[in-house]
Amino acid sequence: MPDGRSPLEAEIRRLIAAAGPMPFADYMRLCLTHPQYGYYVTRDPFGTRGDFVTSPEISQMFGELIGLWMAAVWKQMGAPENVRVVELGPGRGTMMSDALRAARTVKGFYDAIVVHLVEISPTLQQAQQKRLQESGVPMLWHASFDEVPAGPVIVVANEFVDALPVHQAIKAADGWHERVVVVGPGDTLSYGLARDALPFFDGTLPRALRQASDGSIFEWRTDRFALALGRRVRADGAALIIDYGHTRCALGDTVQAVSGHSFADPLRKPGEADLTAHVDFETLALGAECIGARSYGPVTQREFLLQLGIRERGAVLKSKAPRDKAGEIDGGLSRLIRTDNRGMGELFKVLGLADPKIGPLPGFAAPSQAAKQ
Repeated sequence: MPDGRSPLEAEIRRLIAAAGPMPFADYMRLCLTHPQYGYYVTRDPFGTRGDFVTSPEISQMFGELIGLWMAAVWKQMGAPENVRVVELGPGRGTMMSDALRAARTVKGFYDAIVVHLVEISPTLQQAQQKRLQESGVPMLWHASFDEVPAGPVIVVANEFVDALPVHQAIKAADGWHERVVVVGPGDTLSYGLARDALPFFDGTLPRALRQASDGSIFEWRTDRFALALGRRVRADGAALIIDYGHTRCALGDTVQAVSGHSFADPLRKPGEADLTAHVDFETLALGAECIGARSYGPVTQREFLLQLGIRERGAVLKSKAPRDKAGEIDGGLSRLIRTDNRGMGELFKVLGLADPKIGPLPGFAAPSQAAKQ
């Protein structure tokens, strides 16, 4: 490709030439899920050899606690005989593997579940099949959440929502204009603004944001995912969303590209870097609530894991591990719950959604007390 361009860039340029400036959300969708050149379709991005590391890869304790959470929720649901356990974006299958191993100790849970993994990457699906082949439970794969059959459901999603395409709008003198991707004067992909202002956009913003100054940026995702999730859990189900983001709707540009564990230019070599944006947990919860689900949280990852007993689990692991492994267990625990820039305890948030009749979900009771432990 000329000038080191990625294969996807030629396709993006062709689409811009044919249809005009491309909304950033469409650009992000192509970068991540293009069927031939999309980032998640073409590689395994996880771990030290990939582009980033997720909580399940840091410590087995993370997945184990999620597994026990799922089993506890199943009991609150009345222990249905046939429940769908769904993971959105399962990575290498690490979290589900650890979760199922821990949940095996809960009588009846294994016999009641069928695992449904929502995955678009052939590479990652192969890794999941290899990791989970001896799990001992029925397992199915789907390209989208919509394909999961109806019925009682427990959904878990760790670092999934941040990769859903995000729209951006920028405030100008005549209103809010959607951010687009264009071919700039230097023949490079560049940001631009749609010619026409978004009609009545101010009225869709939270009241506190309507007096934004010129140049302000507002991000939003369509409500399709929130509504789909709310629709499923309001009819005998629950969901757990773990991701990085903010608890209240706010202004700001949070889009970032990561390649090789370093930040990159989102418009450079599309399809070869991970693109994400912070999750707006307030809007996500409101979307699910408006269709009948009940929300819990969000709380910080630190608060949630402490509520579930991660320190106690760490102590048990250390008591059974060789001495040279104790530091590794402590290091994983620290990274998961630390609140400084070296940890994930504060940046990552946890949101619970459920059928109102299920009652309060584990991990969300008195979170402020957990933070003080």
